[in-house]
Amino acid sequence: MIRFALPVAVCLSASVVTALADHYPKTADEAVARISDDERARAAALRERILESTAKLDEAAMKDYVSKIPKTGVPYDMVAIRGGEFLMGSPPDEPKRKDDEGPQVRVKVSPFWMARYETSWDQYEPFTLNAVPRNKDGSLQYPEHFKDSDPADLVSAPTIPYTEMDFGMGTKGYPAVNMTHHAANKFCEWLSFQTGHFYRLPTEAEWEYACRAGTKGPYSCPTEKLDQFAAFDPEQVRVRYEKVGSKKPNPWGLFDMHGNVMEFCLDQYRGDAYATWKGDPVVDPLTPPMKRHGRVIRGGSWYDLSEELRSARRHSQEADWQGQDTDIPKSFWYLTDAHWLGFRIVRPLAVPTLNEMLFAWNNSFLVEEK
Repeated sequence: MIRFALPVAVCLSASVVTALADHYPKTADEAVARISDDERARAAALRERILESTAKLDEAAMKDYVSKIPKTGVPYDMVAIRGGEFLMGSPPDEPKRKDDEGPQVRVKVSPFWMARYETSWDQYEPFTLNAVPRNKDGSLQYPEHFKDSDPADLVSAPTIPYTEMDFGMGTKGYPAVNMTHHAANKFCEWLSFQTGHFYRLPTEAEWEYACRAGTKGPYSCPTEKLDQFAAFDPEQVRVRYEKVGSKKPNPWGLFDMHGNVMEFCLDQYRGDAYATWKGDPVVDPLTPPMKRHGRVIRGGSWYDLSEELRSARRHSQEADWQGQDTDIPKSFWYLTDAHWLGFRIVRPLAVPTLNEMLFAWNNSFLVEEK
């Protein structure tokens, strides 16, 4: 489905635009390389904390759990997903199939936990409305006042939005929307420092594996019963999302994997991604993020027809979903026109390297492509 953004005209000199653009990294590797020694040391200390707490944890011991965000007391619910293999993508004869859903590829996914629900405003909004003076990039304006602070308070966080970002659709119990990929990454970092667990966005392979939940058809439920499992818009009359968990869960206990809001994945979108992956099976594939826009999003939304909700359907986040944003460069934090886009978190069982952690949290802090 075509998603429209409102046109906005802004006049700014070329020299000013160039100066602003040169301030930010151009690649994910450059973004990680720019991380300060202090920030790297904090992440290293967190990793040691994670290693100590998970030293005796293996896949057999994985269980679902409900925890609370320490700073807010808001609960979040994680589902244990056992590792396994599945056939990723869709067969050539699947109705409404798109070319980028193939060729089908055998994929092996390592164990992880995934959020039972999409990230809600209750969980996300305290991260954004933190009442701390920040620069445009989310860094502290007065870092000297925070030298002995909790590391979670030092994580880059959104500037105050110009309006309520739910745009009147509701917040209590509803999925958070309109954030950028970078904002979702930083929420994961913020949560990780508070809890002592490593959280990030799911890879595209992890997302489809969890969505399918062992099924092989277009959806993880019977097609004729999709309305019982998904909030979508077959009549093109909907004007808002539904509360998370309003529909039935998939076979692995995950809600809203089809519909309600689309969900960010860690990967960069490539139409030929599956053809580039090597191995049989391909083990834990990731299409590395290379630029600010064009990230994979999955699941379809309340705004969409049923075919957009299929387990194999792939979408790419677009730059024009910031059409109402008049900033130059565009905000790192808000997709002003993406009322249908949110995310959910995962926690891999295997503890990543320090650089892998930093990459997961900083891969979209990039200058906007021209």
